[in-house]
Amino acid sequence: MSARFTFRNSIAAMLAAPALVGAGTAYAACTGPGAPANTETKCLTAVQLPQGSAPLRSYDISWVNPHRAEYYLADRSNAAIDIIDTHNRTFKRFLGKGLFVGVKLNNAGKPNEAVNNDISGPDGVVTHGRWLYAGDGDSTLKVFDLDGPDALAQQPLSTGGSTRVDEMALTADGEMLLTVNNAEDPPFANLFAANGDRNHSSVREITKITIDIGADIPAIEQPTWDPKTERFYVSVPVVGGNPKDCISRADPKATPPKVVTCDGGLLVIDPTNVTMGSMALGAFDATKNVGLVKLSDCGPNGATVGPHDNLMLGCTQANNPANRSTLVINATTKHFSHVNGIVGSDEVWFNKGDGRYYTASNRNCAPAGCPAQAAVLGVIDGTSVLIETVPQSSGSHSVAADSKRNLIFVPQSAPTATVGNGGDTTAVGAGICGGTNGCIGVFVHHVDHDRDDQDRDDRDRDDHDH
Repeated sequence: MSARFTFRNSIAAMLAAPALVGAGTAYAACTGPGAPANTETKCLTAVQLPQGSAPLRSYDISWVNPHRAEYYLADRSNAAIDIIDTHNRTFKRFLGKGLFVGVKLNNAGKPNEAVNNDISGPDGVVTHGRWLYAGDGDSTLKVFDLDGPDALAQQPLSTGGSTRVDEMALTADGEMLLTVNNAEDPPFANLFAANGDRNHSSVREITKITIDIGADIPAIEQPTWDPKTERFYVSVPVVGGNPKDCISRADPKATPPKVVTCDGGLLVIDPTNVTMGSMALGAFDATKNVGLVKLSDCGPNGATVGPHDNLMLGCTQANNPANRSTLVINATTKHFSHVNGIVGSDEVWFNKGDGRYYTASNRNCAPAGCPAQAAVLGVIDGTSVLIETVPQSSGSHSVAADSKRNLIFVPQSAPTATVGNGGDTTAVGAGICGGTNGCIGVFVHHVDHDRDDQDRDDRDRDDHDH
């Protein structure tokens, strides 16, 4: 290990100061397996939610706007969007508290029941400038003005379903928003005209998008926007008939039990060529670069755009139990390769600040080997090579990075002893948080400034070409 990393690791350890949590008890954050000393990605601190808040039992997507120095978490436990100051690494405020449906249980009135993610909210969240867009468990899109009062900027917009508006993506100019209703059967997406840089909110739906290839599509997941090809790319966890005669839906009651054997796909959407009202996309059309691309050895949840117009897709055992790697596919050529040693991701994020992908892999293969699972933060370089994994609380499936500060934010679930079903079944989260209410773990990757400046120049040039 170089002297540079040794010195910076010691700085990271000193900055991991005690935090105040719970009923005024002081704990030391960043301890235990979630703060290993031999990784490049260091546990820096833990941001606690305010006293009196519900412990983190259920949460979903997170997002960072580095220009505002803000991190946003869809916090179902507190029925709000948590906003964290990424410069000072402190809790800032709840947004929309009480305006979301919050946690809904499988059997209402029984507190130890599992959370029903399909109807809980908030879920997806993205921002552009002053505007924040969030999906809720009642199939509505909610819009907030981050520079305005803590209230809806306009009436909620229905996407026409009965379950949650899950993940979403914006075009680079903030003018168009794609949302996904992943739990509908069949699932669908909605394209909205968004607010861009305007000072008033006038979001409206353009079209509803479904997939029609004559095969079973049980769900669709995280979309991402690629400015080079000017397309939305959406993870499709399972595609019936891929390969032929595969099983697209699990049936644990069958004899013998049926497990999913179908691989997933990647849906390509051109927002400039849509039908008003509703439209269905079919098999992939290479000439138009639209439609459903069938994948191999991957049932993806997460999706993010990295360098050289590559997309990283978070393949997971949750969709196809046979998955053992992560997929990188080029948006233009559709050539792909696999990243070995990491699987089971939900949200994935590319950090332009250090040129690395980060995966919230709550179903990675455990140290004892697959099919046993353990949650980790996966760290992958821009050439698609796995650098390291850092243990996280079980169920930790959300990640976002601040590219200006090279800080990586990973929510940690409160322990089962605190919240019951759905809580952390390990001691990792409590060690990262320094307490038992859950927290937002903050990780840092210090980079070689000379090398980083060159890498950033290369990435900025690549973005300019987009």
